[in-house]
Amino acid sequence: MMIIRPLAQTDADALLDLAHKAGVGFTSLPADPDRILSKIEASLAAFNNPADLSREQSYVFVMEDSSTGKVAGICGIESTIGLSSPWYSYRIGTLVHSSRELSVHNSFPTLYLSNDQTACAEVCTLFLDPEYRHSKNGSLLSKSRFLFLAQFSSRFQPKIIAEMRGVSNDNGQSPFWDGLGAHFFDMPFAEADRLTGLGKKEFIAELMPRHPLYINLLPKDAKDVIGEVHDNTRPARKMLEDEGFRYQGYVDIFDAGPTLETQVQDIRAVRDSKHYTITVEDNIAAGDTPYLVSNTSLTGYRCTMVYINTPESGSLCISTELARALQINAGDSLRAVPLFGPRL
Repeated sequence: MMIIRPLAQTDADALLDLAHKAGVGFTSLPADPDRILSKIEASLAAFNNPADLSREQSYVFVMEDSSTGKVAGICGIESTIGLSSPWYSYRIGTLVHSSRELSVHNSFPTLYLSNDQTACAEVCTLFLDPEYRHSKNGSLLSKSRFLFLAQFSSRFQPKIIAEMRGVSNDNGQSPFWDGLGAHFFDMPFAEADRLTGLGKKEFIAELMPRHPLYINLLPKDAKDVIGEVHDNTRPARKMLEDEGFRYQGYVDIFDAGPTLETQVQDIRAVRDSKHYTITVEDNIAAGDTPYLVSNTSLTGYRCTMVYINTPESGSLCISTELARALQINAGDSLRAVPLFGPRL
């Protein structure tokens, strides 16, 4: 059984291994031991302190294979962003040049350096070990955060975003960076990405042009990847869009990957999840539908996927194995939602 739980102090080596597998472009999980230790400390503080939306709190979860104890994936939620340091993105806009005398009217797509998404929550740091990319594990890892959001919504800003990894090749080269950023930063994409992952973002404000940039002036390779995702990120994008996230014209300033956004209350798994009081039996027949199920604990949060049939009313009977995995007992409450929404 695959279990989602909060990040623990003992997960440092496992996170470093995942970071190496993620490679260049995965800014929120750099392969840097000190940064990983900082991430663990920040997550432990978020789970153990009261909610405080006046500062950033970072909730990080891992997926653990209960049969082996191996950490197979990571995901996270930021309570709010852009408070301790500016949050930058490009907003795609339009500039119109016209001349009545010459009967000329032209519209040009542009990139505006923006801090518009300051004070949004963010789902982030999603990575699944390639060996575990099967059996709906990716859906479980990504969507487990939504049951946590549903249970502890007061800890998060009402609007939430998700930055998608943009296009880059196996060598860490980004067409968008080569066509734009490299001219202003005078460093390789991998180095700029590494510095951002280490929290050193001051150079963005110091070096990035503040005026609108005409997209038409960029090389074709750079234009073609604006708003596009890395091949490995396509499933994650579709998953978020199925849950209600939408692209609204904001892209990453380094690789031009799209930023998706929605209101927390409008996420399908948040909106449709329900509480059930449980009863427990040793042997329960499998149901027909895959469900996300979680306990309602903050520091002891546990979530997994199971095939069950939920009742129209009354208690939900679950197996002893599932109760043990979620660390709950008969009479406790769990939260559940179908893993997938209805097909439209």
